[in-house]
Order: sequence, then C-alpha cells, then structure tokens
Amino acid sequence: MRNDTAPLTWVVGAGGLLGQHVVRALRGRAVLFDAPRIPWGDPDGAGRLLNDTAARLVSTAAGRPWQVVWCAGAGVTGTSAATFETEHDLLVSALRGLSGPRPDMAQGVFFLASSAGGVYAGAGASPYDEFSPTRPLADYGWAKLRAEATVAQWARGADGGCAVVIGRIANLYGPGQNLAKPQGLVSQLCAAHLERRPASIWVSLDTLRDYIYAPDCAQMVLDCLDRARVERAAQDLGESLVVTKILATQRAITIGAVIAELRRIFRRRPAIVLGASPVSALQARDLSLTSHVWPEIDRRTLTTFPAGVSATLQDLQKRLQLRSH
Repeated sequence: MRNDTAPLTWVVGAGGLLGQHVVRALRGRAVLFDAPRIPWGDPDGAGRLLNDTAARLVSTAAGRPWQVVWCAGAGVTGTSAATFETEHDLLVSALRGLSGPRPDMAQGVFFLASSAGGVYAGAGASPYDEFSPTRPLADYGWAKLRAEATVAQWARGADGGCAVVIGRIANLYGPGQNLAKPQGLVSQLCAAHLERRPASIWVSLDTLRDYIYAPDCAQMVLDCLDRARVERAAQDLGESLVVTKILATQRAITIGAVIAELRRIFRRRPAIVLGASPVSALQARDLSLTSHVWPEIDRRTLTTFPAGVSATLQDLQKRLQLRSH
C-alpha cells in the first residue's frame, strides 16, 4: 500500500559519508526512491541519468510529498576548478529534470549539502553564523557558493516552486568515510593508528574546527526537510522558500585536543608528522560556528566526541580486517 504522507526521497550521493547515513535515518521517516546508480566517472551519461531520474521522481510522486537530498561531490580543498565545473553541470542536469505543474513542485523540498568551512574560510572573525559574510579561500569554497546560488535561483524561477534548504555543514566524521579522499582528520588518524603508521597534519595544532558526527548530521538534515515542508505549506503557491542553515555542534575544538582524545582512546600517543603544504594556506585557523536559523533543530542530544571516535575506529577496524581477507 502506498503511503501518501511519507515523502518520496531521492538521496543523491548515497554512497558518501553523509548520504549513507541519511539513507539509514530515512527508515521509518520517509520512503526511499528507487533510483539507479549514477555513473559519476562518465559525466555525459551521469548528466542524462540525473535528468531522467529527477523527472521520474516528480512523476512518480504524482502530487504526494517528495524530496531530494543532494550529498554528491567528490571535490575537496585542492581539487581542480575543472572538476568543480563538472560537478556543477551535473547538479544543473538534475535540477532541470525536477519540473512539473506548480502544485506538484510545491510538494517538494531540495536539500543541498554545502560546506561551512569552505564558504567561511577567509571571512574574518568567528564564530560564523548564517548571516556572516562568506569569503572562500579555495576553488572548493567558491564551488559550494556557486551551487548554493544555483539552487536558490532555480527555486525562485519558473521551473522551481519547491522549497530549498542549504545546509552549511561543519567537519563531518564517522563510520563509512572514504579514506581515499584527502580529508577527514578523525578517520585518517584512526586509520593510521590501526595500520601502525604515522599520520601527517599540515596545519597548526591550535586550529579550531567543529566536528559533527555524521549520523547526528543526517538526523538534522531530515529535520530540516520536515521543517521546510511545514513552512512551504503555509505559503502562497506562488512564493518560494530558500533557507540557509548551519549544521554543527557549535562547539569547536583544537586539533591538539582531538589528538589528546585519540591518545586516551588508543591508549598510546598517535604518531603524528607535522608538515607544510600549499593547501595549508587555504585553511582558516578558526572555523567556530553557531546557528540562529531554526534553533529548535539544534536542541538535541548529540553523540559525544569520544563515542563518535570510538564508533569510527570500530568501523575502520572491521573494514581493514575485511580488506586483509
């Protein structure tokens, strides 16, 4: 039997750190859309499939609530501008496919996973909130701002009509992180510990970051979608809704404190090599965050940092054991 109240949900980038936890958090809250695997390595094919799948989502929903959680993107600080151009083209392909009668579009919510660190990296005094000026230091941050502008413009245009939530997310960590990407301090340090090798750190140990556990962030994403749907329903059909929300613990800690916590959990000091890299100049020292938008979403019990690190370590241990067999 079809559930006409639970939103039909397409998670784009379901294999990534945030995407996989959003899929898990959907259980009991929404209906997962049967979407094909996107061939990201084939940009032309991926663009066509994203467009077609987006159109099929709106058609399948047929007037019921629907939502898209865009967690796609392999770029990190230091990634080339050409790669970000391709990623932006793929986002546009999906947005073009999301079209239909205005009443059907008004049933939808689009969530864009953006990066707080990327967009605020050079913005000046912290803590940063949703109303702070943005000033990226790298192509990564500029690409995130461009994506934000694109989805906002789409929502306000003739092909939009659905609500848009832009989630500026703090430093994600947790089980399932892709260690092939040069990011994720917690996971990289845990992996180095398990493999008994030194880990390289390219920034000062007094660098402040806000580390949010991915399963907690996934729950916050779904709460944002629910809140946006309520606000959109209260609006006139001709209005648009675009909301920017910071998703963070709002408690920044230094990299030195991270290492100290890992030492307690590992029961030995992590092997650290401090070095210099051109990418270091693209990193802000203090990325403390706070949020003033939809504060009720922040009123929750978050996973403690030690508990999150322990879960991440256990997950990595299992993955490394499977890899060795």
